[in-house]
Amino acid sequence: MTNPDTSPSASPAAAAISRNPANGALIATYPFQTPAEVESLLEASAAAFRLWRATAIEERVAAYRRLAGNLRERSSALAALITSEMGKTIGEARAEVEKCAATIDWIAQNGPPLIADEPVAADNDDQIYVSYLPIGTVLAVMPWNFPLWQVVRAAGPIMFSGNGFVLKHAPNVMGSALALQQVYEASGFPKGLFANLNSDNETVARAIEDSRIAAVTLTGSMRAGSAVAATAGKALKKSLLELGGSDAFVVLADADLDLAVKAGIQARFHNAGQVCLAAKRFILEAPIAEEFTRKFVAAASELKVGDPLDPSTDLGPMARFDLRDELHRQVERSVAAGSALLLGGRKIDGPGNFYPPTVLGNVKQGVAAYDEETFGPVAAIVTANDAEQALLLANSSDYGLGGNLWTRDIPRALALARRIETGGVFINGFSASNARIPVGGVKKSGYGRELSHFGLREFTNAQAVWARNPSG
Repeated sequence: MTNPDTSPSASPAAAAISRNPANGALIATYPFQTPAEVESLLEASAAAFRLWRATAIEERVAAYRRLAGNLRERSSALAALITSEMGKTIGEARAEVEKCAATIDWIAQNGPPLIADEPVAADNDDQIYVSYLPIGTVLAVMPWNFPLWQVVRAAGPIMFSGNGFVLKHAPNVMGSALALQQVYEASGFPKGLFANLNSDNETVARAIEDSRIAAVTLTGSMRAGSAVAATAGKALKKSLLELGGSDAFVVLADADLDLAVKAGIQARFHNAGQVCLAAKRFILEAPIAEEFTRKFVAAASELKVGDPLDPSTDLGPMARFDLRDELHRQVERSVAAGSALLLGGRKIDGPGNFYPPTVLGNVKQGVAAYDEETFGPVAAIVTANDAEQALLLANSSDYGLGGNLWTRDIPRALALARRIETGGVFINGFSASNARIPVGGVKKSGYGRELSHFGLREFTNAQAVWARNPSG
């Protein structure tokens, strides 16, 4: 497992199960929906879409403003639920809820002109324009690592454009999925427009094939993405895939090392390292490699691992035992292949899924920590002879989600950014998602874009309209 598992394979055959990863305690069991319940859900979603697509843009804006307000009003309860279900620290959970609300606010303020009819210059008195029209209900298969943000990041643009949204969430965060549905319904969205599909893989496949589902979006593993894309392709339906990454954090010799180290710590260990769009391979130009490594290891060693409800905790538990065990196997295989264990690298005893901040040095191509996505608190240190080799190493990955470049020479950085094979490049900062810019990848990180005007138009019919003047 190298990315959030969006399938119900970790749960019993007939239910989704939520457990507290800090202590293993059972939170709740959610029986899968029956075939009759799934049929009712799809029919209600289709009806809600027909209503929503005809809703004036001013009313959509008002609903979005209510949604942002309700997210903030329920922030404490939602954050506590996120922490209990997947283990992120309570401070990070609160920030996640606020990020959702801020994104909904941005869409409400900026969305209308971005999906408005777009005029095209015409001869005579002809009228030519492009309309961005909704296509139907979109099925979203989402991961557990950001139980609310991953969903809102997808649903925000998709629904504002007039589409419906059926969520197939990861089974270990079903409580968060249901809570989010309640927030949407309390905000005045038509009942059924945002709906939860709690089911097995076979039911998801049948839903993708159903005529009431117009398209599918997935954030998850390459394995899950390949399966979903194949099913959508057979049904001649559009798909969007965000399949994780192994972002390079390139530090050149002229960079501000103290700032780079501070940013690198947050970039790698935020959310206990369980982030797709995050620094994983730290590629250091040789003159500064030793100093950066020393400072980075020292800073990582100061991070506190423990109770995610304690505000002083930096790293909570990983979301599941199997994910922690797979990460540990990646570390062991990397060390066996010649990487140096500079910090951590051991499972923490106890009932929770805790794993310490871990730093591997002398990491090279061909070892797990370089070639695979390490979805947890493990950083790989790679040394490059010069900037050119650093760029080659950054691109020597099957993934292409995000990248980071640290240097004081901004013109040089902007030129180098065009040569980095990723969906995003962050100069003197770290990979992040923001409502104003598109999120997505290339290569095996997937295709399509969320957020910004790209996300608002991703699941629309760009309809060309040409009205000729009959007397012209």
